[in-house]
Amino acid sequence: MNTARINFASFFIFVVIFLFGFSMTQTIAFGETIEKGIIIIVEFSDVQHDINRDFVQKRFAHDLNNYVQQMSYNKVSLDIDVTKKWYTLPNSINQYRISSRNLEVDKSRVKKIIYDAINLADGDVDFSQYSFAAIVMGAKLKEYGMIGLCGYPGMLGWGTEDILKTKSGQLVKGGVAIFSFQAHLGTLFHDIAHILGGVKGGKRMVPCLYDHDLQAKPGPMRETFVDATINMGFWDPMSCHYFRRELPPPGISTWTKIRLNWIQPSKIRVIKKGEKAEFILGPLEDGSSEILAAKIPISENTYYLIENRQPLGYDKNLPGSGVLIMYADDRIPECRHGKAPVKLIDADSSIPHLEGAAFDIGKKTSFQDEINRVRIDLKEKIGNSYRILISPL
Repeated sequence: MNTARINFASFFIFVVIFLFGFSMTQTIAFGETIEKGIIIIVEFSDVQHDINRDFVQKRFAHDLNNYVQQMSYNKVSLDIDVTKKWYTLPNSINQYRISSRNLEVDKSRVKKIIYDAINLADGDVDFSQYSFAAIVMGAKLKEYGMIGLCGYPGMLGWGTEDILKTKSGQLVKGGVAIFSFQAHLGTLFHDIAHILGGVKGGKRMVPCLYDHDLQAKPGPMRETFVDATINMGFWDPMSCHYFRRELPPPGISTWTKIRLNWIQPSKIRVIKKGEKAEFILGPLEDGSSEILAAKIPISENTYYLIENRQPLGYDKNLPGSGVLIMYADDRIPECRHGKAPVKLIDADSSIPHLEGAAFDIGKKTSFQDEINRVRIDLKEKIGNSYRILISPL
């Protein structure tokens, strides 16, 4: 009898421990998404470099991972492996070199470097373990032609998910980005974000937010690129990778966070068209804020987004601070022909490149849409937060 009681007690304790352990495992599993990536390091026989594997490891596993964790409020982290050796590509760099203008890129060369790289790594890498891949070249921008790009979903299209297979038949899941070793952290994020966002309904969830047609115009590379940032300026690395080359990238916008599923819906205050509402809007960089953004639906596919950008965290690297108002249209997939899925309302158009886009107390404090009969007012600033009033006209 005593033995039975002891056995029952032991069994009960075992069940409790098992269930508690299972619960903890589930909490860890569902509390954070881990994106596992493989970085293939490649070099060219006719290009000299002194970049070592540890440099690449730090750029992705530490620098980029820290950025992703902060932007996702610790919802997502990167688990990065770098190939143990440099693979020498079979052709000279001139056989892979591409234009710096997206619309002029020879896609066959993008395809060639991707397939040559993944085939060289085929025998050493189990691609089934990874949700994305990237190729880092021992080459500079001036040698390759572009600082960074996303092969898929990007230059090679986004209409099929099984576009990338090695010679042995391994599927390279998610997508592949390509970088010069000089790539800025903002560039690394920009092209990896295309992959993390994925493809839905035949369109990229996280497209480039600069205008591709303007970026293709002749002129100095940086100046032409900045002139193409007519939609979001320097306020999101999906628009412009950085504000100043010597600074880390700024944070990403609410729109991009929503597309990446990195912001809790409960943190977004939704105000129906015609409704009057007043609320405190916390800084977007401060995940503890009760309200991180506001959304005003206009139609089934169009809406305003409101966010508060303050010099906190990565947002210290912005051209300014204050409240940003964006107009979004989910029917538009890419930034072409002057159209974009999201555009900033410019508070001060006298300042070029949307650097004066933020509304603020003591500057411009209100916006109104006469057609859709929506008014947005900044009533006061409280610390790093704003009291916002939304009202119908």
